[in-house]
Amino acid sequence: MTRSSIAVAFAVILAAVGTGAVAQPAMPPAAPAAAPVAETAASDIARRMLAAARAGDDAFIAFSRDANARPFPDDALRTMRGQLAGLQVHALISATPTHAEFTVFDPQLESWGVLGLNVTAEEPHKINGLTMQPGRHPPDVADTPRLQPAALVAAVRQRLEAAAKADRFSGAVLIAENGKTLLDAAYGLADREAKAPNTTDTQFRFGSMGKMFTAVSIMQLAQAGKLDLTAPIGRYLPGYPNRDIANHVTVDNLLTHTGGTGDIFGPQFEAHRLELKTPQDYVALYGARAPLFAPGARNQYSNYGFMLLGRIVETVSGQSYDDYIAGHIFKPAGMTATGNQPETVRLPKRVTGYMTRKGQIVSAAETLPWSGTPAGGGYSTVGDLAKFADALMADRLLDAAHTRLLTDGGFTGADGKFWRYDFGAPAGDGRRYYGHNGGAPGMNGELRIFPASPPKNGDKGHPAATIVVLANRDPPAATGVANFITDRLP
Repeated sequence: MTRSSIAVAFAVILAAVGTGAVAQPAMPPAAPAAAPVAETAASDIARRMLAAARAGDDAFIAFSRDANARPFPDDALRTMRGQLAGLQVHALISATPTHAEFTVFDPQLESWGVLGLNVTAEEPHKINGLTMQPGRHPPDVADTPRLQPAALVAAVRQRLEAAAKADRFSGAVLIAENGKTLLDAAYGLADREAKAPNTTDTQFRFGSMGKMFTAVSIMQLAQAGKLDLTAPIGRYLPGYPNRDIANHVTVDNLLTHTGGTGDIFGPQFEAHRLELKTPQDYVALYGARAPLFAPGARNQYSNYGFMLLGRIVETVSGQSYDDYIAGHIFKPAGMTATGNQPETVRLPKRVTGYMTRKGQIVSAAETLPWSGTPAGGGYSTVGDLAKFADALMADRLLDAAHTRLLTDGGFTGADGKFWRYDFGAPAGDGRRYYGHNGGAPGMNGELRIFPASPPKNGDKGHPAATIVVLANRDPPAATGVANFITDRLP
C-alpha cells in the first residue's frame, strides 16, 4: 500500500457517508434554517481548507504543509483533497476555538455528512484531527421528490449519460420493481485501450460484495444443522494457530466483524499477493496473529474474518469454497456469469479496472489478488446479481426463517449492544434495504434489495425494488449512482 494509514482511514470514513445514511426519509416540508453559529478559528481554518481543496492539488498541498500539526506525504494529501474538493457546506453546526462541525453534502455520493475539524489550542492553530461521519438530511432542506418508474428511469439515464460523457462513470446499472426490470443499461469503456464498450453482460469485479455469498453459505450450513453460529471457530478449524482466537471467537463474531481478527491488506499481502490462492493460504500467513480486541468488545471491519468463514465452509462441507458457492448459490439462483476465476484465466467479458493516480486514469491490475476470495474480489454482472437478489428474497437459497436471520439477525455483546450480520439493513435514514457494497482500486459495486413495505402512519408504502450498480472505476463511482436512485425510489 502506498497511501498512509491516516489517508486510508479518512477515505474509508468518507465512503461511509454513502453507505450508512444514503436514503432520505419521508419528512415534513423544509423547516426554517437554524440561527447561525458564531465562527471561530477552527471553523475559519476548515473553510480555508475546503477552499484550498477546491483550488487544486498544488493549493491544497501548500495549505496543508502550513496548516497541519504534522506532515503527510503528498500522495496522501492528493487523496484527501479528492475526498474534500466536492463537499458543499450547508451549515456550521457547532464551533469552539479548537473544534468545528459542519453539515456538508457530497454530490458525488449523493449524501449528507458531518465534517469535523480539530485544531491545537495554542496559536498559530494547527489541524490535528479531521473526521467525516454519516449525517441526516437537514430539516431545512426540501426532501428529494420520489419519482414514479418512468420518471425515475429518465432521471437516472440523464445522470448517467452526463457522468459517462464527463468520464466520471463507467459501468452498468439495473433497477427492478416487483421483479420487473425498469432499467438495464451500460456506459463507458470496458477496455480503454481497445475502446471496447461496457455492456449489460460485462463481468465487473465487485470487491467486498462477495461476502454476501460467504454469509449465505454459512447460513445454509447452519440451516442444515452442520454448523452452530454461536460456536467458537476452533470447532470447525481444528489446529488453528492462535488458540485465543480458536477458543473464543465465534462464527457470529466473524459474521458481524466483532471478532478482532484484523485485515489482510498491508505489507504482508503486498509481498505474497500472487501466492495467496486459497483460504488455507491466508490462514497459513495470518493465522498466528493475536486478536486485536476481545471478541464482541467492538466492531471493526475484518476481511480476514471472512477468509476464516470461507475456510469454515470448506471444512464443514468437504468442498472447496468455489465449488460450494457454485453448486449451492450460483446454480439454484441461475447465475451463469459469476465466479472467482484467477486473473490468469482469460475471460473475454471480464472488464479492465481503472484507478486514478496523480490525476491519471491507469489500469488497476497491479493491485488485484490472485483470484476472488470469501472476502470478495470476484466478478459478476448486473443481471446475475439481480437473480441472486430474487432467489434470496424468494427463499430459494435459504428457508424463510434463515433468510430472516441473515437479513435481520446478528450478535449481541456482553454490554447489550447489537451488531447486525454483514448482510443486514444498514443504519441511517430512509427505507431499510439488504445487500452489500464493494470498493477497491478500479472497482466499485452496490447491491441494494428493498423489501416491499405496507402503508403505515400516513406513508403510502413501497413496492419491492432491487438496485444493482457495478463500475470499473474507483469508489464512489457506483455508490453515488446507487444513492441517487435510492433517494428517488417510489
